[in-house]
Amino acid sequence: MEKRQRGMKLSSRIVSNPEICGGEPCVAGTRIPVWVVLSHLATGEDIDTVLRNFPRLTREDILACLEYASYLAMEKAVPV
Repeated sequence: MEKRQRGMKLSSRIVSNPEICGGEPCVAGTRIPVWVVLSHLATGEDIDTVLRNFPRLTREDILACLEYASYLAMEKAVPV
């Protein structure tokens, strides 16, 4: 149950609002798109470096971005 509660909490950190960044999924309370955080991690930056580069983010925000990416990766493509 604790893991489920943690997941629900992290998920609320990612929001999509058409009036902010054109509706791109962003970290709640910021204008930092999820893809920006993920791209920094993908280039090899560690979490501490991302936190230094984006002082408005928290460790939990970064984990929420990873959780969001994991969720998207689980979607199945349907043959047309």
